[in-house]
Amino acid sequence: MNKHLLVIGAVSIMVLSACGNNAVEEAPVHMDHAEMEHSSSGELPPGLQVAANPTYKVGSHAIIQSDHMPGMDGATATIVGAFDTVAYAVSYTPTTGGPRVTNHKWVVHEELAESGTNPLAPGTEVTIRADHMHGMDGAAATIDAAEHTTVYMIDFVPATGGEVVRNHKWVTESELSPK
Repeated sequence: MNKHLLVIGAVSIMVLSACGNNAVEEAPVHMDHAEMEHSSSGELPPGLQVAANPTYKVGSHAIIQSDHMPGMDGATATIVGAFDTVAYAVSYTPTTGGPRVTNHKWVVHEELAESGTNPLAPGTEVTIRADHMHGMDGAAATIDAAEHTTVYMIDFVPATGGEVVRNHKWVTESELSPK
């Protein structure tokens, strides 16, 4: 029984570990995001527009070509939602303390406080209104990159095994390929 719990614990830690592109500014290693919210309720930020003609339709499958978290790259995604927006890579210091997170992918335009209607340029200071990770909501951030694209909310089983991640926010169209 204890061995079984140890295996479950180890798999849980792997599933809840670092987003691949979230390097810690103070060190050249990836940050351990044990508190990352990989699964979500699926609640959408106000104003987010459903994509009129997405490449990947809701209910279809695609292969993830991204490593936001271990087990993501190469996993099969089920498309839960497709939305037209601007996706931002951001750097921020968590409101809960800890080292600065750099190049976090992705936060969408509608998840930024007082973002207005026009896309924001790299270098713009913003406040995040998303809870993809503990300490993210309310954090002051700097936009590292901006991409007008279709973003997808997805369900997937990590390629490394483990439980289904539901309503993962976000992957961009360029991070998916046909199944």
